[in-house]
Amino acid sequence: MKLQFWFSVFTLTVTLALCGVKDLQEHFEHLSGTHLSPEFHRENTLTDDWSVEEEEDDYLDFEKLISEDYFDIIDAVPETTPEIKQGNILELFPGKSRIQRLNILNAKFGFDLYQSLKNKANSSDNILLAPVGISTAMAMLSLGLGGQTHEEVLTSLGFRDFINASSTYNVTTIHNLFYKLTHRLFRRNFGYTLRSVNDLYIQKQFHVESGFISNMKKYYFSEAQSTDFSDPTFITKANERISKLTKGLIKEALEHVNPTTLMMILNCLYFKGTWKNKFPVEMTHKRSFRVNDKLSVKVPMMKTKASFLAATDDELQCGILQLPYVGNISMLIVLPHKPSGMNTLEKQLTPQVVERWQKSMTNRTREVVLPKFTLQKSYDLIEHLKTLGINEIFTQNGNYSGIAEGIIIDRFNHQGTLTVNEEGTEAAFVTSVGFMPLSAQIHFTVDRPFLFLIYEHRTSCLLFMGRVANPSKN
Repeated sequence: MKLQFWFSVFTLTVTLALCGVKDLQEHFEHLSGTHLSPEFHRENTLTDDWSVEEEEDDYLDFEKLISEDYFDIIDAVPETTPEIKQGNILELFPGKSRIQRLNILNAKFGFDLYQSLKNKANSSDNILLAPVGISTAMAMLSLGLGGQTHEEVLTSLGFRDFINASSTYNVTTIHNLFYKLTHRLFRRNFGYTLRSVNDLYIQKQFHVESGFISNMKKYYFSEAQSTDFSDPTFITKANERISKLTKGLIKEALEHVNPTTLMMILNCLYFKGTWKNKFPVEMTHKRSFRVNDKLSVKVPMMKTKASFLAATDDELQCGILQLPYVGNISMLIVLPHKPSGMNTLEKQLTPQVVERWQKSMTNRTREVVLPKFTLQKSYDLIEHLKTLGINEIFTQNGNYSGIAEGIIIDRFNHQGTLTVNEEGTEAAFVTSVGFMPLSAQIHFTVDRPFLFLIYEHRTSCLLFMGRVANPSKN
């Protein structure tokens, strides 16, 4: 029997959508929200663009959330242990909150997955993925796994490293933190739109363990829905809901569903952001973009001038620019000095490197030139997840004892769209390296292949990442 894990990801134009479906309000409307004072919201929201509304039904029981004390706890980590060696990801943990530590590992998993995608792609191919969405989807699935199957997921996603970092951590801590992360990230009317929805579809008369269903709802707000996968209207109705959530950016996420499917998990993420410093439309003109040493294409290039944080990395031969959105989210542009330097840069991409980039940045008025682009990508991630050590879950030996007997995952789909324009974005190693501030640089012209990373800073959450090798192609 087959289990479909459909992870359709998003939209980015500052619109990003990871396939989801319902408006969060539909999930939460049956719950009574606790309304707190404006002072509380000022201290705990993600953005400096705060405003009071008459109702905030995206907030659930915050007194309960705070009493559990998961938001900003900073746990002690021994300064020196045999396990924390130079280059180990755990060296980033001291001084970080629990949510930040989890997101550091989510980012590492995202970078590892990116490497696998890159190794199977041509150098001229664009790449797009949403690391936090994939980690969330795997964490949801792990609720029902057992034995070696469960351990492979914990190890490959870095969750085992997280648990081993403190005697106070366990598997439940991870699920609680994903629960808290949902509240911290996916809110409305704070300068940007970031929404996430998880749907659990179960074939009628198919028995799924009640504990899995209740935990999906408890930690990931996923309401189990009975359906008939053989009914042709299922695809139509699901696609209509996805299209509505992603503002029409993803119209046909589900093209075919095997009628023998017994269960489907559908995760959807939508992001829409506005640049803090917009690119004037009248300054957009077609310019050359060097895809490689032999090929250049003419694409619309945006231009603006404002104060931006930036740095340069002489070791990896690249420049880094931070483009902030309204709110506490920004896009890091990582630009190799030469197109031929992309491969070396990609191999060295780690959370440690990104953190050092961010710490070395200086603020200065710069003229920035950036191409407009739209990326549309769809991946079946099974083979890529296998390269990261997640194997048993995709075989007849997979232990799904916490979900149901006699099932197997035959598809793990990740789909997304990202658009970057003048307004913003819309979508569904440790070495002694010297980093030099770009103090003498006043121009940052992105006219060759580059990487982008979209972070929510307070939680250190890597929302989206990718490579733009040719902005003239989707």
